[in-house]
Amino acid sequence: MTKEQKSIYIKGARVHNLKNIEVEIPHNRLVVITGLSGSGKSTLAFDTIFAEGQRRYVESLSAYARQFLGKINKPDVDVITGIAPAIAIEQKVNTRNPRSTVGTTTELYDYLKLLYARIGHTFSPVSGQEVKCYTEDDVAQYILSLPEGSRVAVAAPLQLREGQGVIEKLTLVLGEGILRVHAAGETLPIEDFLPRVDENTRAEDISIVVDRAKVSQDGDLPTRLRDSVARAFSYGNGVCRIVTPEGVKEFSARFEADGIEFEPPTEHLFSFNNPLGACPTCEGYGKIIGIDEDLVIPDKRKTIYEDAVACWRGETMRAWKDQLVANAYKFDFPIHTPFYQLTAEQKRLLWCGNEYFHGLNDFFAYIDSERRKIQFRVMKARYTGKTVCPDCGGSRLRKEALYVKIGGKTIADLVVMPVETLADFFASLELDAHDTKTAARILTEIRNRLQYLMDVGLGYLTLDRLSSTLSGGESQRINLSTSLGSNLVGSLYILDEPSIGLHQRDNDKLLATLKHLRDLGNSLIVVEHDEDTMRAADCVVDIGPGAGEHGGELVAIGTAEDLMKNPNSITGKYLSGELKIPVPSERRKPTGWLKVVGAKEHNLKNINVNFPLGVMTCVTGVSGSGKSSLVNEILYKRLARDLNRARTIPGAHKDIIGMEQLDKVIDIDQSPIGRTPRSNPATYTGLFDQIRDLFAATQDAKARGYKKGRFSFNVKGGRCEACG
Repeated sequence: MTKEQKSIYIKGARVHNLKNIEVEIPHNRLVVITGLSGSGKSTLAFDTIFAEGQRRYVESLSAYARQFLGKINKPDVDVITGIAPAIAIEQKVNTRNPRSTVGTTTELYDYLKLLYARIGHTFSPVSGQEVKCYTEDDVAQYILSLPEGSRVAVAAPLQLREGQGVIEKLTLVLGEGILRVHAAGETLPIEDFLPRVDENTRAEDISIVVDRAKVSQDGDLPTRLRDSVARAFSYGNGVCRIVTPEGVKEFSARFEADGIEFEPPTEHLFSFNNPLGACPTCEGYGKIIGIDEDLVIPDKRKTIYEDAVACWRGETMRAWKDQLVANAYKFDFPIHTPFYQLTAEQKRLLWCGNEYFHGLNDFFAYIDSERRKIQFRVMKARYTGKTVCPDCGGSRLRKEALYVKIGGKTIADLVVMPVETLADFFASLELDAHDTKTAARILTEIRNRLQYLMDVGLGYLTLDRLSSTLSGGESQRINLSTSLGSNLVGSLYILDEPSIGLHQRDNDKLLATLKHLRDLGNSLIVVEHDEDTMRAADCVVDIGPGAGEHGGELVAIGTAEDLMKNPNSITGKYLSGELKIPVPSERRKPTGWLKVVGAKEHNLKNINVNFPLGVMTCVTGVSGSGKSSLVNEILYKRLARDLNRARTIPGAHKDIIGMEQLDKVIDIDQSPIGRTPRSNPATYTGLFDQIRDLFAATQDAKARGYKKGRFSFNVKGGRCEACG
């Protein structure tokens, strides 16, 4: 085998800060590219290897196809050989689509839709009984299952057209060869029944007998029964009655029960991206624009008497609160109890009102009636936000889809379960022989994909989690699990720090997943700083020695042990322990404390947490333990609302004590800082403003009348008009 076939050979790479490097990366191995931040790791992996792989793929297409893909420039490199089809799994959230969820991204939801369409059982919301649509074979099989010698009658309910009488209808069916009816518990000839018909006789109490039979082993009996049942369904408008000495059993060929006609389960019925399955109120989003309770009652620690209802403050609107306060004793409403301690019925009463006071619903109806005045429109907008859809409860699906169950669970019940719990549900799911055979392949795919998600440390996620709320590391690991599900062979996977955001406990799972992908026959190039990943790699490429213009060189290549022996590798020195980050001998003293009381957002169990001020505090824990819920959803959003006057809705908690020690809060997250192609670190930090001021203050600039806008590439006259 030649060098090109055994490895990826790169010679003369000069992209960005790479300094004409030459490197050989083996195929079918787990290769880690490491080095200091800014040394050129991502440049080598993504801007050189992956970019060339993409360019070659595009060039292999026809000229017609290439015109739609645009031109991809060749990386600045002399030679690259041995590149397999490349797949880049980067550390970024690829979608902001509000309809995209973990379930749709991993294709798990597609398999769940298919599962419910194939073996889902519909249950009536009235009686709780299963809704079945019977065929001629089902009814014939029921009759044949009766004890041998049993006498049965195949009948149909009497159906009258508009304006038609019972006697007229019976006379017509008599002429069609129907000789008997069953009524009041007895079967008798139509001629004998007609004299009994009076104005109190109801058609629904009468069954016309299509056939009578005796259950036996006669080989022609099943065919005869199927024909009779089909005729009964025709006469009974889809309903057949089987009369036995024990009573009457009714079968319906229509998919209905308790007077409700149900939708037969199809794949589209369970899709919130399809009009056939989406909730008509929220159109499949799960939320609607309406009055947001969290904006109406922002501080749930306050009582009604203490102005908990924000829109009932002020001189004009105070009358609505005063009406409730003045009459509260008449129906025992606790106006001095904090809002969060009110019962569900008391909260409902506050919104709906009663004969003694007008509730919040009446208040906002009044605001709507006065919307011609701008102050009322402004007030309505102040309390308007996204709220959970009242019809679907956030499930996004129409109610008919939620009548269908498997193992006692609707599809909406499954998507709110954590992946680990969902895997346990499918592992213990018991089905009958028919459903097991029908769903065997679907269940295999579902169980495998759930296992892949747990293998990459995402067992805590739910399938209804919006893709846009995932961190970069979570999004990357979801894409990695999807790649595992595709079972590709002979591909080149390039990953960007997949261990970021992952607790050390789950590192072994991630490494096992990467090795499994390698063992399938793929090559993996991982840009990584993680020590465990470097030690587990088959080959480590160290780029450095420094960052920026001081990097871009190949420092070392080999195993982790080889790097530790290389005196030029800074990474090797840290791996061997020669260099280490010293632990501070003395810690800073806190200048104060911030206490979160009763945090219970998502999986937080009503905890109290003290945060020291004036020091650097690290919040850690295994993936999915509740770190982000505590810091981002509760602490930050509450501080932003109270200190920055932001319109954020904090997660569920009782109180935060000590906020008076702060004047503002700043959120530094992983989202990109630049929103336009013109943005760069100098403009974002404000440094470029100082530079422009400096140039505008020079004598030449003053002599020419140049203001600082002349030195801005965002302003006409300063920017190059050729490239904009």
